[in-house]
Amino acid sequence: MLLKHGLSMSMIRGQGYDGASNMKGEINGLKTLILAENSSAYYIHCFAHQLQLALVAVAENHKEVGDFFTTANSVTSLVAGSCKRADMVRDSQTRKLAEAIAANEQETGQGLNQEMSLKRPGDTRWGSYYGALLNFEHLFSTIINVLERIEDDPTTEPKTASHAWRMLITIQDFRFVFILKLMIELLAITNELSLALQRRDQDIVNAMKLVRVGKTRLQEMRDRGWESLLEDVILFCTKESVHVLGMDDEYVLPGRSRRKAPQITNLHHYQVELYYSVLDMQLQELDNRFDEVNTRLLTCMASLSPENEFVAFDREKLVSLT
Repeated sequence: MLLKHGLSMSMIRGQGYDGASNMKGEINGLKTLILAENSSAYYIHCFAHQLQLALVAVAENHKEVGDFFTTANSVTSLVAGSCKRADMVRDSQTRKLAEAIAANEQETGQGLNQEMSLKRPGDTRWGSYYGALLNFEHLFSTIINVLERIEDDPTTEPKTASHAWRMLITIQDFRFVFILKLMIELLAITNELSLALQRRDQDIVNAMKLVRVGKTRLQEMRDRGWESLLEDVILFCTKESVHVLGMDDEYVLPGRSRRKAPQITNLHHYQVELYYSVLDMQLQELDNRFDEVNTRLLTCMASLSPENEFVAFDREKLVSLT
């Protein structure tokens, strides 16, 4: 293609593709093949897509988080999998709202109390997971009610009733609620960053600042957010009649006897092995995908922007770029 149009490989100064391995692969990817011919053809991956991949990496590499998303998707498919069950969700939601308004526990007014529904997020669009988990949290008691109706309905197939019973046990558990709250708080930060990076009018320098701000907010969450998250989880569990674990009690591995469980407390497991571990993995992924070389490269290149009569021109940055 380059030869056809009379273009020289030596003049390429940048390349960018999607996340497929045959494009960005380190061994035989197109990026690598071109870099072998011309080391100045720097590869820059779409920032918004890199952010999505960083989120995917956490779900794939942390078994408890991965299991959580599998369960949440399974519940969503079961509860919202037919018109009959969707009507159950709607009826249950309407009844609970009416009870809350009658008890003066719910504000009323224009634009408030809009109908919500469970939605299955897109597998490759991790920004959609934030909205899906918010709805899951808001409809938690409704989901429990619908699962109970599915299990008790004599017309339900035995296999489906058994599946509903297992889902009831799984989601009415402290671990599930803890990860639900943790991922909502984490995705709230990354969702803002994702939306900002997808703006068509976003400039390079501001995009780099947004990435740094996102990392800083995640680090602050890691350093100072544990107490508030735990308090939020306990309040939610109390409201939804989910058993609250004692943080000083011995941690018991799900599905295993006490004899085989490691001698650690619930506090250690949930704070160190879950909270710190997930946030550290997220921060490490962001550091890996938004590395210092690309950050400096893009910041220096912004000096060549002709906008506003080259207001961003910076000779020192151009020397560094060279």
